Amino acid sequence: MNDNKPLTGKVVLVTGASRGIGYYAALEAGRRGAHVIALARTVGGLEDLDDAIRASGGETTLVPLDTRDGEGIDRLGAAIFERWGHLDGLIGNAGVLGPVSPVGHVDPKDFDKAFAINVTANYRLIRSMDVLLRQSPAGRAVFLTSGAAEAMQPYWSVYAASKAALEALVRTYAAEVANTSLRVNLFSPGALRTAMRAAGFPGEDPETLQSPQVVAADLMRMIAPDYTENGALFHFPSRQTRPLVQKPFTERRTH
Repeated sequence: MNDNKPLTGKVVLVTGASRGIGYYAALEAGRRGAHVIALARTVGGLEDLDDAIRASGGETTLVPLDTRDGEGIDRLGAAIFERWGHLDGLIGNAGVLGPVSPVGHVDPKDFDKAFAINVTANYRLIRSMDVLLRQSPAGRAVFLTSGAAEAMQPYWSVYAASKAALEALVRTYAAEVANTSLRVNLFSPGALRTAMRAAGFPGEDPETLQSPQVVAADLMRMIAPDYTENGALFHFPSRQTRPLVQKPFTERRTH
């Protein structure tokens, strides 16, 4: 293995790859030698990413796709199987903030859209990519979450609830693959200079925040073959890893 390109020969899929965290994660994966499958809705952003990765000597496959297109995700899974037969890394980054509003004022369409992108799309990714990740000798999947899932900030109900649901989905999936070579984890980046952050905190000075580029190295660490945590949440601001704690599931009769 080339020490300068430790992901040489690996196939890595990144969603939401046209900007922000996804862009820098995809760029870093390409710089480290991976063939990057970059998925996003914005064609222009994907083309810019392709230029940057190729300039660093990497290779990309661009997938202009809305993650709400479940059949499109299924087709992508089939294409990956046809070409490579496996998937080494998955970074589930695509997400939306949704409305910042009192719960009772949230429009049902906005609620459904946020859950479709933040939760259902990741379920569809797992459904389509699971067999491919298991075919890798060291499949790794990381999904982006947020401290909002636990903070219960007023007016952030949609985003918080969708990220809490994502965490439950991912941790359950991790428990299911615990006896395989596949490792599944969560990544909480904290406050970074992204478009989503600007939408949620419009009065905040973006120059007080770090670039999303700063988290790329840790995301690469979590998709590397030697990363052995499973079902954990890595909290970037504190540099702490919170492991999965499984508890027996019991129900008590109340009547």
